[in-house]
Amino acid sequence: MKAIKIFLLGIATFGLASCNDFIDVPPTGVIDGDLAYSEPDKMVNSAYASLGDCWFSYPFNLWPYGDLSSDDCVKGGGGTTDTGYHPMEIWSTLTSTPGELDELWYRLYCNVSRCNRALVALEEHGVEELGEETAKRRVGEVHFLRGHSYFKLLTMFRQIPWIDENVFRNNLQEQTSNTQFTYEELFDKVINEFQLAYDALPEEAPDGGGRANKIAAAAYLAKCYLTIAWGDGYEASDGIDFINEEYMKKVVEFTEVVRNSRYDYLADYGDIFLPEYKNSSESVFAVQTSQYTDDNTRFGRANWSNTLNGCWGMWSCGWDFHKPSQNLVNAFKTRNGLPMFDDYDSADAYPLNGEVNAQKWDPRLFHTVGMPGFPYKYESDYTMTMMNSRTPNTYGYYTSLKEVPQRSAGETFEGSWQAFAMNDYVFRYTDVMLMRAEALIELGRTEEARSIINEIRQRAANSIDKHIAYAKDYCEISLYSSADFSSKEKARVRLRWERRLEMAMESSRYFDLRRWGIASTVLNAYFKKEMNSEYEGVKYGQYYEDAHYTPNKNEFYPIPYNQMYYVPGLYEQNKNYY
Repeated sequence: MKAIKIFLLGIATFGLASCNDFIDVPPTGVIDGDLAYSEPDKMVNSAYASLGDCWFSYPFNLWPYGDLSSDDCVKGGGGTTDTGYHPMEIWSTLTSTPGELDELWYRLYCNVSRCNRALVALEEHGVEELGEETAKRRVGEVHFLRGHSYFKLLTMFRQIPWIDENVFRNNLQEQTSNTQFTYEELFDKVINEFQLAYDALPEEAPDGGGRANKIAAAAYLAKCYLTIAWGDGYEASDGIDFINEEYMKKVVEFTEVVRNSRYDYLADYGDIFLPEYKNSSESVFAVQTSQYTDDNTRFGRANWSNTLNGCWGMWSCGWDFHKPSQNLVNAFKTRNGLPMFDDYDSADAYPLNGEVNAQKWDPRLFHTVGMPGFPYKYESDYTMTMMNSRTPNTYGYYTSLKEVPQRSAGETFEGSWQAFAMNDYVFRYTDVMLMRAEALIELGRTEEARSIINEIRQRAANSIDKHIAYAKDYCEISLYSSADFSSKEKARVRLRWERRLEMAMESSRYFDLRRWGIASTVLNAYFKKEMNSEYEGVKYGQYYEDAHYTPNKNEFYPIPYNQMYYVPGLYEQNKNYY
């Protein structure tokens, strides 16, 4: 990280020193506005390209906010001051000032801006340049893309300004407040974006290339309705006492569309997270990446959101961020093949290679968490050791596996930079089916939910021999009986556990806890336990002594300081932040 900071400082210094020399030089590489709008398909391509215009300080997959801020993950890196993400993992010191929050806000609105410009171009020249059918499809795609960015903004910041093509046309951005619409009204607008996409798009995009289609729009509609079905996002008015059954029915309706499509469970859980399977039947919608060797560019279309998240010493630039917590590892424990719901965290445990004992594990542990003594991403030639942790006294010895390719595939890096050609899943099929199961439970259809969850567990049971045969004697996983789903309460516990194990380290955990209205209970208990974590005699996680999650405040992130004061008085801060 130090090298990265020095490199950025050098760029900034060069820019400041050189700007006067070039101030009168006409800009190059700038497209004339009229020409740009006359080529609407290229404007749509620009909107798609922004999906991958991410960086570790503004990762669009939101891993610092969905994983790091939960009980699944510790930050990692060179210590608590390495990047500005430490407040996100302890919450108690979180303010509006971290630059990462400001960058994320700004970059997501840049994506919205590209969508607005594309919609203007399509309105003015779409039919004449593309024909009516293609123009209609492109409009649907852009509404999908704009809805995608707005869903992330709404998920993060709650009260946001709604900047659409009409605001853009009339240059009213700096007069549009974040209080113009309520949270519920903003969600209605996001839902409308995906409904417009759903109505306009075919089930299969005829030109492919990772474009949005009707099924992806259905998945997003289900996610929107599931989110607001639980309440308004604050614990005092979220949870089982506030469930909107009509919205839950919408979740079932739109997930049924996905279930009846060409998408399906990929046969082996491990394959989901290998680059050669990144556009398999499991991938309902994903941000596309490429290798530089495939497209003859310097870096390829790499995933820069995860550039910090390689294992220390395993990669040339493995910065060792995004590290699984001990609590997450404990959650994979099984007894008679089922989760240890009540006492999973009463004592820390972890498998040691060559030391099989009575404690068994859900096999998804070995696909999710890299551990000393075991092959890294299935390859015995790259077995991890305790040396593969950068700051073990602070962050322990685990590493994240899902977002990295196999080490034997080589690297995409230059100096202090490294990235992987790993797609970022926006929706994978199993995620959508878990959303369906969640809604079915709240509608009293628990047996249907059990069937879905057992399908997912059976896939996990079948995902041993191909990639993790070395861990076979450590694994035990069973299916649920009808008795396990005999009430909503029992079914709810099992659904939530399954979602945690299946989606671990995929940036959803905190947002799940918030949706269910249990974030403060779960996280404050986690802080007290995790601060005493120990691996082979080495203690870590002591910084959690200062951690505390405050309901009625921390549910959402603060509006960034720079945005609050760019146009003074335009925006109001979220509840109880200053």
